[in-house]
Amino acid sequence: MQAKNETARAIVPTTDAEARIAEAAESILRAIGEDPTRDGLIDTPGRVARAMLELTSGYASDPYDILGTVFEEPAGAPAGDLVIVEGIPFHALCEHHLLPFPGVATVGYVPSGRIVGLSKIPRLVDAVARRLQVQERLTAQVADALNDALAPAGVGVLVSAEHLCLAARGARQPGVVMTTEAMRGSLRTDAALREALSRAHDRGVARREGLNG
Repeated sequence: MQAKNETARAIVPTTDAEARIAEAAESILRAIGEDPTRDGLIDTPGRVARAMLELTSGYASDPYDILGTVFEEPAGAPAGDLVIVEGIPFHALCEHHLLPFPGVATVGYVPSGRIVGLSKIPRLVDAVARRLQVQERLTAQVADALNDALAPAGVGVLVSAEHLCLAARGARQPGVVMTTEAMRGSLRTDAALREALSRAHDRGVARREGLNG
C-alpha cells in the first residue's frame, strides 16, 4: 500500500511552473493546519496551480499583437463618431493579496483613419486583466494599447469592479464597487463624448448585473 503522503494524485503537474505553484499551495495548506493528503484536498494543489496559470495567462499575450490587424475606416464615415464596446466582463487578480476583482469594462474610441475588429477589444481587456493587476493600471493599459495601435482622435476606457480584498477581508465591505477611467485625446476634452461613454458603461454594468442576478 502507498503511504498516506504518497497517495497518487489525479492532477499531475505537467510543467515546471505548475509543479512549483502546486508545491507552494501544498505548503499553504499545511501552514493553515490542513492535511493536503486528505480526501477533498488531495488534488487541490494541482487545481490551484492550473487556476493560477489560467488567471495569469495574460503574461503570454502581447496586447499589441492582439491589435496587430487593423482596417481602414470606411469611406464616408462621419468624422468624430464614437465607437463603443460595452459590457465587457473580466476577471483580474489583485497584486496586493492575489484575490480576484471581477468587473465590467467599456471601451470607446473615435477613429482617425483606422478601426479594429470587434472581437479584438474584449480580447485586449482579457489579456490585460489576466495578470497581477491594480485596477487603475489595467484601465490605463487598455487605453494606451488602443491609442498606440490605432492613433485615433480619442480613446476612453471605463472599468467598474468589486474587489474581494475589500469584500472578504480587511474592512469586509461586500458590494462596494470601484470605477476608474482613462481618457485620451478628444475623450479627455469633449464632455459630450465622455457622457456618451458613461451612459454606455452604465448600460453595460446594468446588463451584466441582470445576467448575474
